[in-house]
Amino acid sequence: MTGKLYIVGVGPGHHDHMTFRAKEVIEESDTIVGYETYVNLVQDLIEGKTVYRYAMTQEVERAHQCIDLAKSGKIVSLVSSGDPGIYGMAGLIYETLAESNWNPKDGLQVEIVPGVSALNSCASIIGSPLMTDFAVVSMSDLLVPWEIIEKRVEAAAQGDFVIVIYNPASKKRIHQLQDTRKVLLKYRKPTTPVAIIKGAFRESEAIEMTDLENLPNHSDKLGMISTVIIGNSSTYTYKDLMINPRGYKSKYNLEEQTNPDLKV
Repeated sequence: MTGKLYIVGVGPGHHDHMTFRAKEVIEESDTIVGYETYVNLVQDLIEGKTVYRYAMTQEVERAHQCIDLAKSGKIVSLVSSGDPGIYGMAGLIYETLAESNWNPKDGLQVEIVPGVSALNSCASIIGSPLMTDFAVVSMSDLLVPWEIIEKRVEAAAQGDFVIVIYNPASKKRIHQLQDTRKVLLKYRKPTTPVAIIKGAFRESEAIEMTDLENLPNHSDKLGMISTVIIGNSSTYTYKDLMINPRGYKSKYNLEEQTNPDLKV
């Protein structure tokens, strides 16, 4: 008997920003698996269920257990913060299944339940920083060599992308964000707006607005639950908000207009 495996994104952490589908499949599941911090985000939704909590570096073990449990007939929710398809467990689950010659048509049923990612939730808090093309880069070099990450940063800087940085720093990773800043300063002004968002929509939420020149002064605010958004050449700040213009100003008059045909 084969069960089902849901790979569930629970969003930034507050239930108000979790999708209806995410709540639905968690309720349907009899087994919950996840990194302990992520499981804690849905603690009140998993009463009476079998729960397997894992440490951060046990992703492979998590993937195998989820698959084995589902194949044994369990309905399993593998929970993840944000969206599981963005630096999450979705990729590892599918890689593992592919290695075992899994056939999605007549084998284990798998469904990804998307969630609000850090790039969405953090952007909503600080204004409208992602109105034009943007790039997302993780500073974690645990699985990707730093040389490759640095090339990606350089390409995004040359392309004038707004840049969203995941995993900007940790106790062991200090130089990565500073090296990124040096690359960006080759192409962008020191006054380029930067936002640091920690723990978006969680009790620990903290926001710092700064610029490329002063970014090093905020290094103590950085960590694994921090996201850094760096503007492009058009980005500006207004009353502690970061605004990335879409281009309407060059086409339209944005001042308030009245429609003579509109009757109130």
